[in-house]
Amino acid sequence: MNETSKFAAYVPAYVPLERLRVPRPVDRILAIKRLCAGKKVLDLGAMDESAYAAKQGQGTWLHEEIAAVAAEVVGIDNSPVVSQQGLQTGANATIYWGDIMALDALLDGVPRAGSTQNRFVPDIVVAGELIEHLHNPLAFLQQIKKIESLNGKMLLLTTPNATAIHNCLIGLASRESTHHDHLCILSFKTLSTLCHRAGFSGWRIIPYYARFPEMKARRGALGRKLVAGGESLINGLEWLFPMMGFGYIVTAII
Repeated sequence: MNETSKFAAYVPAYVPLERLRVPRPVDRILAIKRLCAGKKVLDLGAMDESAYAAKQGQGTWLHEEIAAVAAEVVGIDNSPVVSQQGLQTGANATIYWGDIMALDALLDGVPRAGSTQNRFVPDIVVAGELIEHLHNPLAFLQQIKKIESLNGKMLLLTTPNATAIHNCLIGLASRESTHHDHLCILSFKTLSTLCHRAGFSGWRIIPYYARFPEMKARRGALGRKLVAGGESLINGLEWLFPMMGFGYIVTAII
């Protein structure tokens, strides 16, 4: 079975009140690690700049967790923390400074120590919690689709869910939980629309469970127990109502 046949596109009918085929949620980091094991990975927006320092060694920094199982990880990020020479994050992982909207040229400029290839050609492209920060998510995905060396490769992107249960619940009290850097928040249907218009040959959209590691880290022992209890309650509701998961993992064939 080839990769495309495993990810036949499911396009909603876009009619009012249609029932959508949404699978049960998964753990975001574990699901991505399984797919990246033994692979060459291009990690876009790798720094997670707002929290990476606190997440190092905690099992919650996606880039670090991918590097623990992948053959090679090349990260791209425009964070000022990343120098022009790059930031080595592991024996098999380096983050380079660059603009992800100029990706094709960047792939030619990645240093390839011990490799006869001048151009870095990954098996998998990861964009974890990234597209909600972009001015034009569709242009970003269309750019990836146009890069010839990525044709037929796998794209893994994750993003928060517009119908997440925690926001639906606090919305009843006129509140909203959204990061100040987020420019958009997407739903199952809008993600399907983006994949279709980007020209991907197949895709699968799976919800992921809520996790609150930063909230736990800021609390004392009792507070951590309360946060963990709330997390478990939300996870149970997410399992019952998958469209209300914390976010989505999109697996697409470029």
